[in-house]
Amino acid sequence: MSVLSVQSSVVLGHVGNAAAVPVLQRLGIDVWPVATVQYSNHPGYGAWRGRVTEADEIEALLAGLEARAAFPQCRAVLMGYLGSAAAGRVVLAAVSRIKKANPAAIYVLDPVMGDRDEGMYVADELRRFLAYDAVPLADVIVPNAFELEVLSERAIATTDDAISAAAAVLDRGPRMVVVTSLRASDGPTDAISVLGVTRDATWRVTTPYLKCAAKGAGDAFAALFLGHLLGGRQFKTALVRATASVFGVIAKTSETGARELALVAAQAQLVRPRHRFAAERLR
Repeated sequence: MSVLSVQSSVVLGHVGNAAAVPVLQRLGIDVWPVATVQYSNHPGYGAWRGRVTEADEIEALLAGLEARAAFPQCRAVLMGYLGSAAAGRVVLAAVSRIKKANPAAIYVLDPVMGDRDEGMYVADELRRFLAYDAVPLADVIVPNAFELEVLSERAIATTDDAISAAAAVLDRGPRMVVVTSLRASDGPTDAISVLGVTRDATWRVTTPYLKCAAKGAGDAFAALFLGHLLGGRQFKTALVRATASVFGVIAKTSETGARELALVAAQAQLVRPRHRFAAERLR
């Protein structure tokens, strides 16, 4: 099976496609990476070199895939960080053509916009595109808690707030919302949760909170969750497995004190996570 992964690319570290590609390949899935930006490193360093990929260049790359009759082989599109709303519109047009060529293909959106620590780091035009154009067409969205607030236009303090916000986003079209980095006021202060919400059920997986400065855990999680879905695992199982694997990678990163995600050193965690966490059904 093959996945079209459209997101950022960096030379140093493991964010965007530099996280998603090795994760999916370790799960035995072929990946077609398209870079929305090409940077020396992620912007969290405060400075970087490189450029945003123009929308017409992305369009040309996707047209080249289509001309090779690749679209019927595509099992999923994973869309992460976008350099511009124009690039996003090009990708959505390709998603439509891929789904026409392969009706079983799914579209997974990781709406990268910001986080609690740094706030918004994309332009408002891109925020609007993600909220009003990309979300309604997605089958699965994987926002962090901050991004869910932005998409739902609701403040999230408690677990019930997060469930209500996810339900509001589900009403726009997706069939699954998976919320990462949830630290609710009604939960333990030394823990962090992943919340999986569908129209039929809500599951929560909670792990110890590990302080880690490395970026890319959300990108790795989205790829893992998608990989497990494509591997035939049910929603709950995919949630549990992806959470356990990311916890293992973060634990290794914290242990080594690395500034970048220790994805290579902890690659065994992607297929055989050492830690196990139960999924708690909330509704």
